[in-house]
Amino acid sequence: MKITRTLATSTSPDGERITLHEHDGHYFLKVAGLQLMSTTASSSEEKMAELSCVNLPPKPRVLIGGLGFGFTLKRVLALTGADAVVDVAELLPEIVGWNREFMHEVNGKLLDDPRVKIHVDDVYNVIDRCGNDRYHAILLDVDNGPDPFVQNVNERLYAKPGIVRIKNALQPGGRVIFWSAHPDKSFAKSLEGLFKNVECIGAKAYPKAKRFTHTLFVADRD
Repeated sequence: MKITRTLATSTSPDGERITLHEHDGHYFLKVAGLQLMSTTASSSEEKMAELSCVNLPPKPRVLIGGLGFGFTLKRVLALTGADAVVDVAELLPEIVGWNREFMHEVNGKLLDDPRVKIHVDDVYNVIDRCGNDRYHAILLDVDNGPDPFVQNVNERLYAKPGIVRIKNALQPGGRVIFWSAHPDKSFAKSLEGLFKNVECIGAKAYPKAKRFTHTLFVADRD
């Protein structure tokens, strides 16, 4: 019987225990004992990347909020050219370090792609600092979506002032996509009040899944 190995442990900003595990060649991240992500279920992250890269201009600027296990980053890099600029904001330095140390052959090596710049910071701060260097696409796979799981302060991304900041960080015609573990009609309505086009798209956790267990909120700026 193959055992599950605990590779590393840390603590979230809210004091919860974060652990990285490996079992039979797959990796799992848990927060307070509850699974947050795994390498066995990346389809929704890849779908988010695909939706974000529709109609990107030459030399696009893309911001990814939340590195995770790098599946969103991998797909964005595959769909953009050599002249793309891809900023990745990851709050927890441990996640960046674990990708490099334990998952280099999964997606960790992508952190050294010349198109990529890693910001060990809250994506909220990166958005606030962008100034005139606005993005053509912003992908936010932060925490659990509008219902935070790792850090309660992440709620500010999904409140109206945070949504306005995100909109202002987009180029005209730019697109933001929010990943969420659950549907949220109230959040969708908040987006509809600020963006030209808003869609709520179901996403599967893995290709052969029978249900769409996650939601992607897609919003386009005018």
